[in-house]
Amino acid sequence: MEFTNKVLLITGGTGSFGSAVLNRFLDTDHFKEIRIFSRDEKKQDDLRRKLSSPKVKFYIGDVRDYNSVDAAVRGVDYIFHAAALKQVPSCEFFPIEAVKTNIIGTENVLEAAIKNNVKSVVVLSTDKAVYPINAMGISKAMMEKVLVAKSRNSGNTIICGTRYGNVMASRGSVIPLFVEQIKNGNDLTITDPSMTRFMMTLEDAVDLVLFGFKYANSGDIFIQKAPAATIQVLAEALNELYESSSKIKVIGTRHGEKLYESLLTREEKIKAEDMGNYYRVPADNRDLNYSNYYSKGEEDISKIEDYHSHNTKRLSVEEMKSLLLKLDFISKEIK
Repeated sequence: MEFTNKVLLITGGTGSFGSAVLNRFLDTDHFKEIRIFSRDEKKQDDLRRKLSSPKVKFYIGDVRDYNSVDAAVRGVDYIFHAAALKQVPSCEFFPIEAVKTNIIGTENVLEAAIKNNVKSVVVLSTDKAVYPINAMGISKAMMEKVLVAKSRNSGNTIICGTRYGNVMASRGSVIPLFVEQIKNGNDLTITDPSMTRFMMTLEDAVDLVLFGFKYANSGDIFIQKAPAATIQVLAEALNELYESSSKIKVIGTRHGEKLYESLLTREEKIKAEDMGNYYRVPADNRDLNYSNYYSKGEEDISKIEDYHSHNTKRLSVEEMKSLLLKLDFISKEIK
């Protein structure tokens, strides 16, 4: 796909995902302009000073406010929509805030994209949208429904989603917490030793976004195949890398926390296209003919499993250490 002389907008562009996408393109010939859209002026100012790049433009606004989104989208060719409320506990206590940002905010971004004839939009989703058990996951599941619904009447604008499991060392993830505990000589607090999580780097996450831009049909959701590890293995690997004697302390599962991450439901997996390193889930394009929903079933659905972190490739401690060393902040500290 040719990005030369195009304009990219990243919502939530000062967060982990947005910054990773920005960094991928900053020193390349791709995109003549990259717009960062977010509501945090302090983070924007910090990023502006750090980059000092005329290629990057900053827009203060909130995805909840359609007018501010519309102003930022004018003249844009591609959008990566990463703005969201992501913390499970925050969304549990303030679920309506998750609705406003994750659902209504996404509706605003997609509506502005269609109105302004944006070529392609990639929307960031999460494993927590699959069989959701917490407010954050429920809001992201509804976000995906909005994405698919808008894609049916999006004209020339291609709308797709990318669904992630655990992204290593992203904001709010457990790896930075473990490293901090090791450095302070504290116990490593894990909720359940057998809990599994997919292990993806931010670079993997950016690759998935680019894959979506390149291959999406409107309404698709893409999932990258990734290995997984137990939290016990992750803690042991970090202890060994840092030559730490920190003990592992089990504190119990937190409210709204899943034992494992699911990236594909059984219902999705049966219709998903295997694209090598990725799965493509095409949009459900049935209309409101209710007989198709209630009179016809899928015989094979009960015979297969969803795709989750308990049944994918499981990393050993040594394999986990090798993957951790791909993270810049860990490799620099270890060296």
